[in-house]
Amino acid sequence: MTRKIILDLAVTLDGFIEGKNGEIDWCIMDPEMEFNQFLHQIDTILYGRKSYDLWGQFHPENEQADSDKQFWELVHSKKKYVFSRTRTGSDDQAIFINDDIFEEITKLKEKPGKDIWLYGGASLITTFIHLGLVDEFKLSVHPVVLGEGKPLFEGIKQRLNLKLADTRTFSSGVVQLIYRSDGS
Repeated sequence: MTRKIILDLAVTLDGFIEGKNGEIDWCIMDPEMEFNQFLHQIDTILYGRKSYDLWGQFHPENEQADSDKQFWELVHSKKKYVFSRTRTGSDDQAIFINDDIFEEITKLKEKPGKDIWLYGGASLITTFIHLGLVDEFKLSVHPVVLGEGKPLFEGIKQRLNLKLADTRTFSSGVVQLIYRSDGS
């Protein structure tokens, strides 16, 4: 059985993944959502270069809660691939992929292991959708309307039919929607 590519991210009710200035302060870190459980389901994270530069090596301040530190330790224990037109090769943190995305991801999915988290950013998500590489969309809709910002789905050129696999609601007001692509 091949590994799944899972797009798991927070989105506002009006479809934005960050505010107009890149802010994500609206994102509720709800312990009920058991995000660490998701992190145990995966062993690989896929980043666009900008997202990787922001979050790929992020470490919380010392005064942050132990739960935050444990979360980031789990994130950083995963194998990381970064899609970039400018950075090449690999370092001790990540492997950089510059082209042949479909072939590289197909090979990666066929390797033994756990599922793969498509972290983003927006243009990488669009590329993966166009290539038919997203197996599961796990969207946590937060109870906020920003009015403007970076949309989740931008530049999508074809219809994408999905099947609802699960929904969960949380006391924070977050609603999690899990869709699978028609082919999986």
